Amino acid sequence: MTRRAAVLLFGGLATMWGLSFPAISVGLRDLPPLLFAAFRYDVAAVLLLVYVGATADPGDHLPNEGRDVVAVLAGGVFLVAANGLLFVGQQTVPSGVAAILQGLVPILTTLWALLLLDEQVTPAGAAGILLGFVGVGLIVRPDPANLLASDLLGKFIILGQVVFVALGGVLVDRAKPTIASTALTGWSMALGGLLLHAGSLTAGESLAGATLSQTAVGAIVYLGVFSTALAFVVYFTILERYGALETSLVAYLVPVVATIAGVVLLDESITLATIGGFVVVFLGFALLKRRQLADLLGSGGAVARHGD
Repeated sequence: MTRRAAVLLFGGLATMWGLSFPAISVGLRDLPPLLFAAFRYDVAAVLLLVYVGATADPGDHLPNEGRDVVAVLAGGVFLVAANGLLFVGQQTVPSGVAAILQGLVPILTTLWALLLLDEQVTPAGAAGILLGFVGVGLIVRPDPANLLASDLLGKFIILGQVVFVALGGVLVDRAKPTIASTALTGWSMALGGLLLHAGSLTAGESLAGATLSQTAVGAIVYLGVFSTALAFVVYFTILERYGALETSLVAYLVPVVATIAGVVLLDESITLATIGGFVVVFLGFALLKRRQLADLLGSGGAVARHGD
């Protein structure tokens, strides 16, 4: 893969994921949150499973082994269905802030790995985890006198989504699935979509109460086709080529795209404290992954190492 192709893939993935946050905010004007999330993953699951059926070997696209079933269950519940909390939270939280909170996922993933995979952490790594939580405190800025304020409650709901997504990643890793990654994602999204529909019905949401405007349909199409199905194909392409650390760095470009889009397109505002919190979260990540980052920088970067 050439340097230009790699930059386009990284930039394209960051853009598709970054624009998903303002797209959610736009769609929520007409659609109830859990039903909206369900539609997103319905579309993505169909596209991914059709893609897998057309490109994968016959034995690679079905969860035949027990470990594959466990991975699909973990992915469907925690990586997909739990994202309904993001849609609920974004009813009151600006899209840029919601995206910035996702920067805690790599840090929480390490914390879950310590608890569930018996991994070890150095004192410097522990300081990085602590620094990440300090950054989140700057972003959320909890007010004990007003804990039920809509925007504050929305931030805590999104933090719940971040916790579950990080847990899902560790559970899928622990299952050691043999199924192809894209197939695993497709089946997880199909299961997660069904769970979101069930949650939507339980919450009293209905299609009759939704407004399927052109804007709402456009948001569903964008989220399902581009920021989910196509984005995950690109994600796995980058992951296979460059590895987990380099790919995880995309997560810190996403809030930049989301924040700029939210300010320009939706007239949202982002405080300096929120920006400062994002920087602190990234510094925590950098401290936690300092050795891998040093190896990456010492090798001249992933693109330079693998590119032409």
